[in-house]
Amino acid sequence: MKKPTSLVLLLALTAGCRAVLNYPSALGPRYAGAPAALSTVHAGGHVLRVVTYNVQWGKHIDRAINVLETRAPLPDADIVVLQEMDADGTQRIADALGMSWVYYPAAVHPKLGHDFGNAVLSRWPIVEDEKLMLPHIGGLRHAQRIATAATVLVGAVKVRVYSAHLGTPSDIRPSKRRDQAHTILADAAAYPLVIIAGDMNSHGIGKEFVAGGFLWPTEHNRFTTALFNWDHVFLKGFTALEGAPDQRWTGVVRDTLGTSDHDPVWAVAQLP
Repeated sequence: MKKPTSLVLLLALTAGCRAVLNYPSALGPRYAGAPAALSTVHAGGHVLRVVTYNVQWGKHIDRAINVLETRAPLPDADIVVLQEMDADGTQRIADALGMSWVYYPAAVHPKLGHDFGNAVLSRWPIVEDEKLMLPHIGGLRHAQRIATAATVLVGAVKVRVYSAHLGTPSDIRPSKRRDQAHTILADAAAYPLVIIAGDMNSHGIGKEFVAGGFLWPTEHNRFTTALFNWDHVFLKGFTALEGAPDQRWTGVVRDTLGTSDHDPVWAVAQLP
């Protein structure tokens, strides 16, 4: 007997939207590593170069490494934050770049069959890290969202870095995404120097970080996805950048070899 078209469609949608398997503990799983030698003296001219990159489902790691190693100004990055990663892909990228790293998965993605989470990579030692649980489980796949936090020792200066991936518009309402942003802001309040970066799944959410005392260098970047400017960097405790009128302090790298549905975004943070 032939199934009604509406029933077939419902079954297909249900199969395609299976719930994720969340990791509900703030303690882990946790993965981290470091190269044999890391710089302990900051010689970067009082600036940190930050990159955020959503490597869609961690599918094309070799291509992502190529992009990060060859597409200017990404090879100069001091801090790289990644989203939609698993531990193996994170380690491969960190090893290729010679960076220390920490990674926490938020969930096991049912479509991918592997972990799905956020990472912080640094040319400087990571001396503390944390998995920050964000409020509101998503409505479509019931997915938990997190931010991976790391305290990076830049010379003698501690910088708190967050790799964030907020809920999508199809998952949560804007008010709930604001709650997620405020959770990160509350944790960041204890630190004088802070970098928050990642896939915010919103442009307007930047106003919450500005209200929290952050600079928003990526506000006027062009689209970072096909239609939206959703990938951002926010800075607290860093000084406003000054220089030649044509000098750029942020941008979006377009030539990414089909690695992801998001383009990597870079910004320069000037230490006080």
